[in-house]
Amino acid sequence: MSVARVTEISSSSAKSFEDAVNVGVERASKTLKNVVSAWVKDQQVLIENGKVTEYRVMMKVTFILEE
Repeated sequence: MSVARVTEISSSSAKSFEDAVNVGVERASKTLKNVVSAWVKDQQVLIENGKVTEYRVMMKVTFILEE
């Protein structure tokens, strides 16, 4: 039997929402072992002078706890 834990993280990118997700998952995987999934809970953009300057995502990352 395995037990999982879910933690919420935020991540950002100047490129796209997809890149923000990839950046967040890669960074979470450096700290958390056994990352198995991520759910994008929310998306947001920062705007300066009428242009999008940053894409942000809030994610719930699931990882399996070790025995």
